[in-house]
Amino acid sequence: MKNKLSSDLSIVSIWIIATFIFIIVPGLENTIVRTILGIPFVLFIPGYVLIAALFPKKDDLDTIERIALSFGLSIAIVPLIGLGLNYTFGIRLIPILITLCIYSIGLIFVTEYRRRQLPEEQKFIVPFTKIYQNIIIGSKTPRSKIDNILTVILIMSIVLAIGALIYVITVPKIGEKFTEFYILNSTTGKADNYPNKLKINDSTTLLVGVVNHEYALVNYTLQIDLDKNKLMTEELKLNNNETWEKNMTFMVNKQGTDMKLQFLLFKENNFTDPYRDLHLWVNVS
Repeated sequence: MKNKLSSDLSIVSIWIIATFIFIIVPGLENTIVRTILGIPFVLFIPGYVLIAALFPKKDDLDTIERIALSFGLSIAIVPLIGLGLNYTFGIRLIPILITLCIYSIGLIFVTEYRRRQLPEEQKFIVPFTKIYQNIIIGSKTPRSKIDNILTVILIMSIVLAIGALIYVITVPKIGEKFTEFYILNSTTGKADNYPNKLKINDSTTLLVGVVNHEYALVNYTLQIDLDKNKLMTEELKLNNNETWEKNMTFMVNKQGTDMKLQFLLFKENNFTDPYRDLHLWVNVS
């Protein structure tokens, strides 16, 4: 029994592991469970484990103070971790996830070590049985009106904060709708040194990219023309925020100077007018 984690730390550890699994395992990362697990993982656990490590005695803080500080410190700690990652590994999902896991698990071990140095009667524990009795059976200990008011305010604040976060996550603000359309040098991957001297019936390759920011699934048709003569077409279907890139290889079949090599992007089979239009001036010999 002495080697077991405290009940609250065990629950936090299980929560961290479950969150990690639902974020990195394919097929689980897009479920609602990920959101349910992720909100406390970001908004509560970082502050809770820090408070638990700093104040291992049950008389250090009362319950309301621990809960309030856990939320408040989490809101402060997570941006600081993100700031540190910005100058090291970058602010991406996996580095943030791993850093928060290491941070939280490290403080769990620190907390458990500090609690074991204390006499049993001084250790902070979460009285789950007592909480259950208070909620289901009802507390026999009279509480002051101030305690009741503070408890209600705290619960309402937590519910409102979680509700607002869920709304922001599940109902993102719709901004300007547009589609990115670009061509790059296939060798360097940059927007420079485009081939401008082509040979008839010889292969030419350019990297073409499309990014959907239309907030909906869109069917695109990419068409490459040389002086209004169609060389090739490509159909693609992209979800919102999805990126498509491909090295497009084509052959020109007409000689001339200052010829217009066009890259036309049509949307939803509307071929009356291109939705996006890019072009290069080339000489073909």
